[in-house]
Amino acid sequence: MADIDMPPLPAPSPALMDRASLFLDFDGTLVPLTDVPEGVTVDPALLALLEQLHRVLEGRLAIVSGRSIAVLRDLFGLGGFRLAGSHGLELADPGQAPRAPARLAAVDAAQAALEAFVADRPGLLVERKTLSVALHFRLAPDQEAACRTLVERIVAETGLFLQTGKMLFELRPGGADKGSAIRAMMGQSPLNIGKPLFIGDDVTDEDGFAEAIALGGQGILVGPPRATFAQWRLEHVGAVKHYLTESVAYLSS
Repeated sequence: MADIDMPPLPAPSPALMDRASLFLDFDGTLVPLTDVPEGVTVDPALLALLEQLHRVLEGRLAIVSGRSIAVLRDLFGLGGFRLAGSHGLELADPGQAPRAPARLAAVDAAQAALEAFVADRPGLLVERKTLSVALHFRLAPDQEAACRTLVERIVAETGLFLQTGKMLFELRPGGADKGSAIRAMMGQSPLNIGKPLFIGDDVTDEDGFAEAIALGGQGILVGPPRATFAQWRLEHVGAVKHYLTESVAYLSS
């Protein structure tokens, strides 16, 4: 990464929320990472907090995730918010159908190759998503090198984009990322009257940090110190919830 800030980074102040358009990653930011994707749950208190933020920010809140919009809505109850799913390949307003390309045949072919690969490798998991497929090795970290070799071969054969993340490799179409999602949503009312503030934890969120900064906003990294475009840092998911709760109180005062 060029021109990247290095930690240590200070903790953010709720004052950053003044006139902010808030963009939130999901896994690792609002909810803890789990061994398997379906292990994540959203408690009612988190949904209530997001609804409070949506109100005090006058609608300037969106979720930007690698999850599909269908999962964000149907499994996690986030249908009342503006959403970007599949690393920016899907965009949706509340109550509206997602705007997204069709699933590529190359993704289906990649999924078949991954499923054959994991069949005799305990601990590896293939996750089918709406527009992509992910190979998780969190439960078999010793398999990372073999997984990387396979996905790089699939990329060479199919032209799919390789998205790396925390203990996973994802194969998907290119042409979008969390930065492009933030840029697109910042063109919509009421987000377009604020300055973007993006909170995320993974390397997949760096495009979002960079775009938020390019648009005059800021980024908050969640998790241990590392090289990042973000200017602020929160230690973990619990610290994010505390910060968001403080921000509601600040904006309500």
